[in-house]
Amino acid sequence: MLDVKNLTLHYGNSQILYDISLHARLGEVTCVMGTNGVGKTSLLKAISGTHPRSTGDITFDGKLLGQSGAHKMAQMGVGYVPQGRDIFPLLTVRENLQTGFSCLPKSEHFVPDNIFELFPVLKEMAHRHGGDLSGGQQQQLAIARALITKPKLLLLDEPTEGIQPNIIQHIGKVISLLRDRGDMAIILVEQYFDFAFELADQIVVLRRGEIIKKATKNQITREDILAVVSV
Repeated sequence: MLDVKNLTLHYGNSQILYDISLHARLGEVTCVMGTNGVGKTSLLKAISGTHPRSTGDITFDGKLLGQSGAHKMAQMGVGYVPQGRDIFPLLTVRENLQTGFSCLPKSEHFVPDNIFELFPVLKEMAHRHGGDLSGGQQQQLAIARALITKPKLLLLDEPTEGIQPNIIQHIGKVISLLRDRGDMAIILVEQYFDFAFELADQIVVLRRGEIIKKATKNQITREDILAVVSV
């Protein structure tokens, strides 16, 4: 579904990513790991179109892409859940979900039942303002909003950050369900090691903006990965 080759990215004169190459396949979770500041979020920004890459090629769903902005990428089928969630605090839960309609034809401007099946709390709180939700509820809302766009590729940036354990467990189950449907590729950036390792089909480890380890989970042990992601 996604093929990234030799991607580099700069913020001004500072180079953040160096020749990143990776694949994300349908029905798989690709986990990107590494300590703070190694470029994990920047990689998702480059893939989602929220920050332009400097060089490198991105092939998505068989098409070689130019420098496509975030809205174009969303229309093509890239769902992005950023770190910090970025929900609209003054809009209701339902209105937050409806912002995903902008990527869809008018005939699909409705919230599918499966969204509330995945996240029942959102149905209960449909008329509550986003800013009134707990951090875990906001995270569920952010993922649901991305799913409204019917993505072929789902990008998740630190979905467990600041979330209570029971909701972390629920989000993990949702990711597994989405993966097992087989119609979506998932890239997960995550520092909660056990959560990431349990879900991973492929593992990519970044250090100082470069890939230092890349393997399928059956090719590498938990201890090997821990050794390279530790400070």
